[in-house]
Amino acid sequence: MTSQRVFGVTGWKNAGKTTLTERLVAEFVRRGFRVATVKHAHHAVDIDQPGTDSWRHRAAGAAEVALVGGHRYAIMREQEEPTLNEVLARLAPADLVLIEGFKRESHPKIEVRGGEGGRSALAAGDPTIVAIATDSAPAEQHLPWFRRDDTTAIADFIAKQVGA
Repeated sequence: MTSQRVFGVTGWKNAGKTTLTERLVAEFVRRGFRVATVKHAHHAVDIDQPGTDSWRHRAAGAAEVALVGGHRYAIMREQEEPTLNEVLARLAPADLVLIEGFKRESHPKIEVRGGEGGRSALAAGDPTIVAIATDSAPAEQHLPWFRRDDTTAIADFIAKQVGA
């Protein structure tokens, strides 16, 4: 794994992972952290739109296309899905990298539980889950738990976990 401070937000679909990640980013930025995020998607990802110049470059066969604008840029690479470590290695230095998804990776994570409708808890079989965010006390009494909207307490926990 990378030498960066990383912490994951995991859980089943519709549990509230993105909402919690968004709130954590805002909280850490408010605290003066430089934060990066990595989001795993289980579907085809395309930030390009058909007919744009960069899309046309890719359609013509370019293996990599950099789209550069006034305040941001994106590099699109045609390849199989990279490993999390490969993605982390390409990020600029940050005080904290929050990783949404990547359930099976070995970084520490908080499991978010909400509207997943009867899916089994991930924490039972995953020692990298070090806390749970849910709206009522979970069955796992050995792990710290937080209400999903207690962003400040969750951020405090994460900061302590990663030594920030």
